[in-house]
Amino acid sequence: MTAPWDEFGLISACFRPLSVAEPGAFALTDDAAILTPSPGCDWVVTADALVAGIHFFPDDPPASIARKALRVNLSDLAAMGAKPRCVFLTCAFPDSLDKHWINQFAEGLGDDIQDFGIALAGGDVVATPGPLTLSITAMGEVPSGRGLRRSGVKDGDVIVVTGTIGDAALGLDMQRLAAPDALDGPDRAYLLDRYRHPSPRLQAGAILRDAAHAAMDISDGLLADVRHLAEASKVDILLDARRVPHSGAVQRWLDLAPAAQERVLTGGDDYELVFSCAVDDFAKLSAEIGATGVQVTAIGRAEAGEGRVYRYETGRRQLVAVPGGHRHGAEANGSLAE
Repeated sequence: MTAPWDEFGLISACFRPLSVAEPGAFALTDDAAILTPSPGCDWVVTADALVAGIHFFPDDPPASIARKALRVNLSDLAAMGAKPRCVFLTCAFPDSLDKHWINQFAEGLGDDIQDFGIALAGGDVVATPGPLTLSITAMGEVPSGRGLRRSGVKDGDVIVVTGTIGDAALGLDMQRLAAPDALDGPDRAYLLDRYRHPSPRLQAGAILRDAAHAAMDISDGLLADVRHLAEASKVDILLDARRVPHSGAVQRWLDLAPAAQERVLTGGDDYELVFSCAVDDFAKLSAEIGATGVQVTAIGRAEAGEGRVYRYETGRRQLVAVPGGHRHGAEANGSLAE
């Protein structure tokens, strides 16, 4: 079967207009871009791939698929305190996709590129028998030597999260038709939006450069990603699950189905930030990030140790031996729709 589009025509019609903000992209007419970081800055570069049936539903709106693919990469930049500058997009489009679908995809991507003040600097478009596969490489800038890492948590630090936790995991469950029947329409719409359209915390990440000791985004689930922080920093982290912030929609879900609490703690796709800072710096950071419209919540503390995570909401330490969350190798054996 022949795809109803050609590579160069697609690039010219759909993607070239998204490159105008980056002169080094040469309007996507050369083999590669030529880029130079701003004076006094380092590049921060990340890449993520998304596959239909694993990271998103094949029948999700094309604009939503594009926005999620972009935003999960921008979230990685936020976690390192970087300002995004440009992205490279590789699309393996099934030959069954028509021009209308691709136009909607490009429009969604273009809207986000404009909103985030960045540009498309290159990439590739190929046809595939399936599934739809997308890969974005995002490039950002951070003042030289000031990029945040996972490995800086210190003994005595407070462990903090931005926003609310569990919205995306329950939004995914809702799309799988697993929501409590009594959950109302506005809550359902909110959770679905949080799953489909994560909010990269770029302003918060820039603020954290000045005081946070370590940071990362929450993509694999809160418990799993806190474990990543602990292991990278070679400290133990004590978490109180009672302090984990929930949106109103998640809380109403939990009121109807309390057993979903573990899903909130282990489900992925939140794309909030988890970071550590000195206790004395928490109030200032909370106020500065709060002024951007994003709440922050202290959920635990770090102490000297060996990279373990404990829960202590019962008054006793409970070792989190194998955190939940996404396991990408395991994901490949199933699908979102199961």
